[in-house]
Amino acid sequence: MTVSSQFQSMNRRYFLRGTGVALALPWMESNGQATEQDQTTPKRFLSVYHPDGVGLPLKSDPAWKDWSWFPRGGERNFELTKVLDVLEPLRNDITIYSGLSHPAARRVHGHSNADQYLTGAATGGHGPYKNTVSVDQVIARHTGDATRHASLVMSTNGGIGGPRGAQTQSFNQEGRPIPAMNKPKEIFDTLFLANGKDAAEKLARSKSALDFLIENTRSLGRKLSKQDRQKLQQYLDSVRDTEVKLERAQKWVNTPVPEVDTQHLHLDAGPEEARLYFQTMYELIYLSFFSDSTRVATFQLGRENGEGPHDLLSKAVDLGKAHALTHDVKKPDGWKNLGTYNRYQASEFGRFVKRLKETPEPNGNGSLLDNTFAMHGSASSSFHLSRNYPIISAGGKNLGFDNGRYLKFGKGNEDNQAGAGIVSDAGWRGEVKVEEEPLALLFITLLQRFGVETESFAGITGTLDRV
Repeated sequence: MTVSSQFQSMNRRYFLRGTGVALALPWMESNGQATEQDQTTPKRFLSVYHPDGVGLPLKSDPAWKDWSWFPRGGERNFELTKVLDVLEPLRNDITIYSGLSHPAARRVHGHSNADQYLTGAATGGHGPYKNTVSVDQVIARHTGDATRHASLVMSTNGGIGGPRGAQTQSFNQEGRPIPAMNKPKEIFDTLFLANGKDAAEKLARSKSALDFLIENTRSLGRKLSKQDRQKLQQYLDSVRDTEVKLERAQKWVNTPVPEVDTQHLHLDAGPEEARLYFQTMYELIYLSFFSDSTRVATFQLGRENGEGPHDLLSKAVDLGKAHALTHDVKKPDGWKNLGTYNRYQASEFGRFVKRLKETPEPNGNGSLLDNTFAMHGSASSSFHLSRNYPIISAGGKNLGFDNGRYLKFGKGNEDNQAGAGIVSDAGWRGEVKVEEEPLALLFITLLQRFGVETESFAGITGTLDRV
């Protein structure tokens, strides 16, 4: 029996078994008994971030033909180099962008710029630090009530890192980092394991304790100095995050948790088993979307300036530490090595996109990919230059995105040579004589297509033409 025929014949509370997955589909249309909510196809968002930029050799370099990241050619007749040719089978499902960046970060060294990739905030390269909400969390706030988890936040390093050294791509309404999960088993348990039959009682006790804490600290606040009241307010803001999570958990505690077959997962894999780890993290995102456990996800492939678990991912293609690859481009096969690593990243993203494309929506409205906008990109291009972000998007046909294109924005970089050949910090400090469009324009376009009523993001107003 095919997946689509199973969908048509099942009661919405039954389980689908097939294609390696067994899961509950509580919102699925079935037997003419679907509610209005059932008939609404979910819109999903994913952002995958890779640090350290991409390879951009000069045209005069023999490596340019094969190992320059950006394609050559026009909007529809573009030619992929060896870095991205693994995406050729998905050519009509992807769009590649050049000439986009965040104005507030263009003079920030690439080691410090990951924090602002989804926020566009002026986090700066030094001094006082203040971030703002990330675009994924704006979408999550709009769509999150429909799912058990408002968003799924993942990274190879896990946690939050530090200011200008983020290990998460997601920031809440107050600009505080949301800790990322990096252990496949932990992510799986969060998504697909129930808390036990006493979960409701535990949640009730936690909620009561939190209410008591908030009431007492507010009473205390009337006796504090102005400075201490400010500190207390920051504390209460943090507590409020916990309160929101408890309220969400209370809402879903009596809803059956989706069941999934783990035969395609390697939940104990760590970054030292790079290929298994990488594929399992993507599989978890796929399952979270397929089961409608969440509709928003971020996945950061490493911290800028390297070291730690993400460097081990480059071992999957028999190379050295990932960050070092950007510094060694002038060594023998240097551009090829960096390009090979970027190719591996694109390959795994393509594998995920293909999974979405091959999976039909339960209500028959296209595939999961048609209703998912998946981004893959970095806040650096050549050697830590915070310009001309290398970005690929996939899917989103039912959100109005027209794929199969290479879109160039701005002026002065028609041949993709702005910043090319940079191999030292002297390069990123130099003057870049090109004009670029704000990446926030793409985010505003995206938000509007998700139904968010907004005309601006990160201080930028307008939408991005041609997308």
